[in-house]
Amino acid sequence: MTSRLADVIGRRRSWRSLRSAPALLLLPVTLIVVITVVDVQAPTDVHLGPTLVIAPAITPSFAGPRTTAAVGALATGAQALIGVTHGGIGTLNHIVQIITLAVLSVLCVLYSALRRRRLAQLAQVRTVAEAAQHVLMWPLPEHIGPLRIASLYLAAEDEAQIGGDLYAATVSDGAVRVLIGDVRGKGLSAIGEAALVLGAFRESGHRHMPLVELAAALDQSVSRYAADLEPAEEAGERFATALMVEIPDSDPVTRMTSCGHPPPLLLSPGHVVTVPSLHPSPPLGVHPGADRTLDVFSFEPGDTLLLYTDGVVEARDARGRFYPLAERAARWTEERPEALMHHLRRDLLAHAGGRLDDDAALIALHRTPVDRHRHHDRGGGVETRRAGSGTESRQHTA
Repeated sequence: MTSRLADVIGRRRSWRSLRSAPALLLLPVTLIVVITVVDVQAPTDVHLGPTLVIAPAITPSFAGPRTTAAVGALATGAQALIGVTHGGIGTLNHIVQIITLAVLSVLCVLYSALRRRRLAQLAQVRTVAEAAQHVLMWPLPEHIGPLRIASLYLAAEDEAQIGGDLYAATVSDGAVRVLIGDVRGKGLSAIGEAALVLGAFRESGHRHMPLVELAAALDQSVSRYAADLEPAEEAGERFATALMVEIPDSDPVTRMTSCGHPPPLLLSPGHVVTVPSLHPSPPLGVHPGADRTLDVFSFEPGDTLLLYTDGVVEARDARGRFYPLAERAARWTEERPEALMHHLRRDLLAHAGGRLDDDAALIALHRTPVDRHRHHDRGGGVETRRAGSGTESRQHTA
């Protein structure tokens, strides 16, 4: 996490140094030289000197007050040189032009100083915001147990790296548990609720409790937060969808509990994409104490489980068509998780015209080959248990 933040700050510093590179200073200096030479060579009834103000006017876009002042002084000197060659510097016309250019250059210097201060404040705020965002949304490791993991987060708001979508992973009793969720709202305004769900999962996710009990614990946290802190005008509007996945290290299966969240995609070699049959329960915070369902299905080595939030499948193109995630993901079932995320990111943004209307998150969980002591039929057996019911049923999907 620290290295990622250092990379962000390093890229920003590199960009600032590029913007203030001496090469950019050639533009206003060249303008001054060209305008001066052309004006000196032009007939006396042609006056190009007033256009010299362009040079100090554009300098604050990439340089500070001192450089802007130097360019302004150079432009004013060039205006004086033009006056000497065109009837003398003491003429009223040239005096007015020189004074006007000097005043405008001073204003450009003041603007440059204010702009530089504003940029410094904005850079500090962005750095602090990015640090806070990285503290909240911990990067997922590339490897956990038998899984190779890659993730993607696209925030709807500019300058934000997280928002209403969330994900986390932990290890519990010989299994990997992964959470992906979506709180009501988007962008920075939804970070508070996202932090609540993430904190509850990190507190309880590693404990040796069944997945349905973990879902109940998260539901209690969200409901308690809503009851204690939710404004009266927003009663009943604070909730979150969540999908919790538990992948044992030794058995090629996946246990899953969905709280109103979209089902994942199972990508298999040969460009095969299937949608596991789930039995979702209400979102977190909607019906406290609601029964939670546990679904179990095959997850063989070589398969990739693709988790996502609704911001992905609800992204629209210029014609209003939703993003066909299953169809597009089928193209890259043979790819490693990192490459899969790269392809999906580029394809999703191209579909949405470069900007999303809602936060979007994806996680690719690739099961690497391991020694298996038990073999489960790839026919897609689904085992369903309902919390608190004491009953068990089995279904099979095609």
